[in-house]
Amino acid sequence: MKLTEFYGVIPPVPSILNEKGHIDEKGMGNLIDSLITSGVDGLFFLGSGGEFAAMSHELKKEVAEFSTKYVNGRVPVLIGTGATGTEETIELSLHAKEVGADGVVIINPYYYNLSEEDLFQHYAEIAQNVDLPIILYNFPELTKQDLSPQLVLQLAKASSNIVGIKETVLSVGHIREMIQAVKPEKPDFAIFSGYDEHFLNVLALGGDGSIGGTANFAPEIQVELYEAFNNGNYGQAIEAHRNITSLMPLYKINSTFMNVVKEAIKLRGIDISTNVVAPTRPLSDEKKNQVKKYLNELLIASEIR
Repeated sequence: MKLTEFYGVIPPVPSILNEKGHIDEKGMGNLIDSLITSGVDGLFFLGSGGEFAAMSHELKKEVAEFSTKYVNGRVPVLIGTGATGTEETIELSLHAKEVGADGVVIINPYYYNLSEEDLFQHYAEIAQNVDLPIILYNFPELTKQDLSPQLVLQLAKASSNIVGIKETVLSVGHIREMIQAVKPEKPDFAIFSGYDEHFLNVLALGGDGSIGGTANFAPEIQVELYEAFNNGNYGQAIEAHRNITSLMPLYKINSTFMNVVKEAIKLRGIDISTNVVAPTRPLSDEKKNQVKKYLNELLIASEIR
């Protein structure tokens, strides 16, 4: 029996857009159907890979509404609602609730350098005003500000609807400290790796799953890792982990990686458009070939067709 409400493999789904910058409903539906069929445990829309930071307010709501309705309860849906202001975050979170999301994922404000007290009050006010499960999102490489284990524990104890965190951090030591600080007092608090290569580490340390980009185009491998670990097949889990880590060079092909992820999804045979939100630009032919090279090597190594 799972202690946590959210667990396992939850891909941070790209926003599939048409040439006019609106939802490509057919392509988005194709991707959603493919991911659900692969056995993932939930879907996260409007994360970093979903290009939320470059989107208009209206487009964010369009993505949230279409995605939630299209999933139609087949798996849990998380919507990213983080913004630089508390009021806007509450508004987007209430919209997510209105359209039927199962929870929201909220990155900390990423312009002002806030004190921990400011961050506590920001999240506490959101939790008081939004009757949905909230997963915190820690991505200090981009926000330039870390959510410390002590702050996260304080928030989890103060607000019962703050139920987890996505740890997109370079150091597995930070994740260990998060687990050791929070889990003894809040065992049902879900802790996810944000970087794919930390997935096995997180499970071994007592965490709950992965919200990593490779699950969009190689979901079979992340699902295999999670199931093998839970069944005690650690050799198989290690092999899946090695296959996942072989894909990490993909993230270096382009600094804004969402165009890389979309290209990889398309190469897997899923019919989507690869349009992106400016200032991100489409990949050059040279970079597309690099994506193809790494993906083909993985598929051969893992015997996926």
